[in-house]
Amino acid sequence: MTPTPAELAKQITDLQTSLNLVWTLVGAFLVMFMQAGLALVETGLTRAKNAAHTMAMNIMVYAIGIVGFWAIGFGLQMGGVGALSTFGGETTLSSEFALHFVSKVFGLFGTSGFFLSPAVYTPAVAATFIFQMVFMDTTATIPTGAMAERWKFTAFVLFSFIIVTVIYPVYANWVWGGGWLSQLGTNFGLGHGHVDFAGSSVVHMTGGMMSLVGMKHLGARLGKFGKDGAVHPMPGHSVPMVVLGTIILAFGWFGFNAGSTLAGTDSQIAIIATNTMLASAAGGFASYLYLQLRFGKPDVTLVCNGLLAGLVAITAPCAFVSAPESVLIGGIAGVLVVLAAVFIERKLLLDDPVGAVAVHGVNGVWGILAVGLFANGTYGDGLNNVPGKVAGLFHGGGFGQLGAQCIGIVANVVYVGLMTAFGMFLVNKLCGSRSTPEDEFAGLDLGEIGVGGYGTDGSRTAAPEALGGAPNV
Repeated sequence: MTPTPAELAKQITDLQTSLNLVWTLVGAFLVMFMQAGLALVETGLTRAKNAAHTMAMNIMVYAIGIVGFWAIGFGLQMGGVGALSTFGGETTLSSEFALHFVSKVFGLFGTSGFFLSPAVYTPAVAATFIFQMVFMDTTATIPTGAMAERWKFTAFVLFSFIIVTVIYPVYANWVWGGGWLSQLGTNFGLGHGHVDFAGSSVVHMTGGMMSLVGMKHLGARLGKFGKDGAVHPMPGHSVPMVVLGTIILAFGWFGFNAGSTLAGTDSQIAIIATNTMLASAAGGFASYLYLQLRFGKPDVTLVCNGLLAGLVAITAPCAFVSAPESVLIGGIAGVLVVLAAVFIERKLLLDDPVGAVAVHGVNGVWGILAVGLFANGTYGDGLNNVPGKVAGLFHGGGFGQLGAQCIGIVANVVYVGLMTAFGMFLVNKLCGSRSTPEDEFAGLDLGEIGVGGYGTDGSRTAAPEALGGAPNV
């Protein structure tokens, strides 16, 4: 029996929805695999005596993230998002706590979807949950590298729950869940509101900001800085780990960026994927050139961070820019990450073993600004309920879009910074934030995890006092 036009239209719509669900799940699986890349990069850039501890944080944050996000975080982030347009327009998640001021609505956080209760547990919501969860978990993993080699494991566990249930979900709601930053366009005519296609601010800047505040709270590793401010190098123990982890991250990033269409039926995924690859290569190559010219030798670990910086920077504008602009954005990121890492260590005297703030924080900001500058007006029609396509300053968009991007940056610094400081303060009062000097010197593997990363015994070779003692926490 030949289907009627209405039946045929429904079949096509159902097929599109199913394809979009599959594409979103594939993207989520790729992003989940990035957890392995982050674990390898962080562990390779730290010392062998802390390998098990660093790896343990990377696997535990995955478990903590899923449980905390399932219970609370997902509801706060996506509970008021409204219609899931690529998943058949489902409106299951449509309850947002908002303030009403001068005839404007300012969404603050969602109020449905907690614990994925049976009332909301549809295929569309399940796909949304798993995709948003792996993005959140990427964010929660970033501070584990910045605070590696001196972060007490119990304190890490407690603070990670704060990240996944409060810090990340609320800011993510403001940008991706229908909150007030996404509505700067409809409320105040600032472009399409704060636009972050795949997470330069929501994921990377948030992770970088938490890392910055956390490093300041914990202090430097024993012996990192002399009393005269001299910087003592503490090189990581495995360059092969770092390179392999970087390649895994670059692979998973295709799910990060192209997957953020949430639609396998969106042909823009090809442009997004290509822009992602171009920016990563430009970041790696630009960092190599800069290192070669300035220092005479290209540190391969910094080249890896340059490649990652290019990926971070293109994450927000990947859907809105051309191929040459992607190369430019990535190239600037590759140089910026080296400059930022040197400044943070030598001028601010902050100890970041993996360069997390330089890679994720600084280049998260650059990626957000790149949208306001380079968005070319070819994509994003109707984004955040604003008619027309996203255009930046250099493509006739004026200062509105750039202004919305800047407001999102300031909001991130204020909210994430303050919440991190408060959360670290509470955790420190409860259990102390920093490992003991004895455990730190011997290595945190045996002292806190009970197993050596490579079967080592963790024996001491000198007294902690010889390294200048522990800083105050």
